[in-house]
Amino acid sequence: MIDDAQLQNLAQQLATYLKPLSQHLSTAESCTGGWIAKTITDINGSSSWFEAGIVTYSNAAKMTLLGVDESLLSQYGAVSQPVVEAMAKGALKNTHSDFAVAVSGIAGPAGGSEEKPVGLVHFSWVSNNGWLQSTQHIFEGNREAIRRQTVAMALHVLTEHLQNHSSPGG
Repeated sequence: MIDDAQLQNLAQQLATYLKPLSQHLSTAESCTGGWIAKTITDINGSSSWFEAGIVTYSNAAKMTLLGVDESLLSQYGAVSQPVVEAMAKGALKNTHSDFAVAVSGIAGPAGGSEEKPVGLVHFSWVSNNGWLQSTQHIFEGNREAIRRQTVAMALHVLTEHLQNHSSPGG
């Protein structure tokens, strides 16, 4: 299982790209309940590159706080690519961030179905310069393991994007 030190290391890596560029990140979280934001804000000085963490566990919160259209929730469900993309875009729009990451999934142990099994998590990353990347993954393990893997992937993909499109300190 991914431990706290590994999550902290991933957040530190992300900081090495966002901080020197004076760029900010916001999160829109459902299944992780704010764990991505918690991991980031465990770092001293993260206020220089972390803008906001928005936890929208209910569909009503997704609509109210992130502007997710009710028709997307009705048609696709909260755990879907269209909804997670709308969550990410809403976080970016409603904050002063350069990047946003959104996650929505089924961490279990209940709530899964054949179509959407326990462990299914949808991710979306967006930037104010037009980058949009979305994916889904089915993680193995118990509720905590699924959530830890979700936090790790959310941080890792954004760091990888920044590694490929910027240089630390420059």
